[in-house]
Amino acid sequence: MIEFIVIGESRADADIATKLAERILVEKIDWLEPEYLQYSFCWSGLQENTDHSCWRDIEKIIGDFEQTSLLRIPKYKRSRETQAREPLKPDAARAIKVLNLVRFLQRTRDIKAVVFIRDLDNEPERREGLEQARRQHLNQSPKLEIAIGTANGKREAWVLNGFLPLNEEEQRILDEIKTELNFDPCLESHRLRSIRTEPDPKKRIRDPKFVVARLTGENWERECKCWAETDLQILRERGVETGLTDYLNEIEAGLVPIVSAGR
Repeated sequence: MIEFIVIGESRADADIATKLAERILVEKIDWLEPEYLQYSFCWSGLQENTDHSCWRDIEKIIGDFEQTSLLRIPKYKRSRETQAREPLKPDAARAIKVLNLVRFLQRTRDIKAVVFIRDLDNEPERREGLEQARRQHLNQSPKLEIAIGTANGKREAWVLNGFLPLNEEEQRILDEIKTELNFDPCLESHRLRSIRTEPDPKKRIRDPKFVVARLTGENWERECKCWAETDLQILRERGVETGLTDYLNEIEAGLVPIVSAGR
């Protein structure tokens, strides 16, 4: 079966990325219904029988493959001239390693695409690094689509883009947060900033994780509704500054043609 490899920072990253992608596929492919998705392709990790892989595990995964494979996974070598012209940005080296491994895996697995999901965490260079890795694999054979999703600044910004109050209590909490921030965190979630080490809740008001927790009551099912049920057009409109709109466009351009053609 066709495989799409997912590389993210956590299970939550993989969940939001794959669900959004599935919604785009169903929206854009006339004959595709949600119940047919499982027969059209599968989400996978680098290791077989997994549905995603995490960035923190990449080196170990590659090491395990090299220990158990008869052939060594090819390494990407940059000439001094190329290195001087385009120094590698953050995440580029790791992403290149992933893609080299995927090329190796394509010998025995029908892998058609890789989806990279990454929080920017106020480091736009991470996106540039992933773009560098993608450029290294353009026009190589067999064809491999590479979709990039970078959340500005964290995945929770995408959750907030999809938050719509379902009752009076949720509306009250949202209004309270809007007053504290002096802006709507759902319309301008890119303005929030992660504060990892601040124990005082009053000072964590701009932390997207904290805002999502307040709005959803730390209920995972409620959080999922933000990306699984909110109209895609609303997500596109709200997600311009958070990278969500770009991700949806990447899925449409890269994965829709593969599934549509039944490749």
